[in-house]
Amino acid sequence: QVQLVESGGGLVEAGGSLRLSCAAAGRTISGYAMSWFRQAPGKEREFVAGITKGGGSTFIGVSVEGRFAISRSNAENTLYLQMNSLRSEDTAVYYCAANDYYTANAAEYAYWGQGTQVTVSS
Repeated sequence: QVQLVESGGGLVEAGGSLRLSCAAAGRTISGYAMSWFRQAPGKEREFVAGITKGGGSTFIGVSVEGRFAISRSNAENTLYLQMNSLRSEDTAVYYCAANDYYTANAAEYAYWGQGTQVTVSS
């Protein structure tokens, strides 16, 4: 079983950047497809970005396309989310998740971190 811990969230002005990290423990993330999701108050959990086990393919949600990028370092056992040109609507709790296969469906993910808050002020 893999444990996931997100970090890097915080308060940033609109137009700014943040880099989120998701550190894994217990197992190497090389055996998992990984994704980022976010959830704003009163809204459903939303797919943000995903990456396959080897990192050969990445997937970006429509609402963040062109601004966010996902990457992974299997050597560091860490997943990253680079967020640029942040907007107030990006304000949410951001979660990383791991699964045996890639999917954009949050319900299919087996392992989750506790989340990190990102707040974008306008």
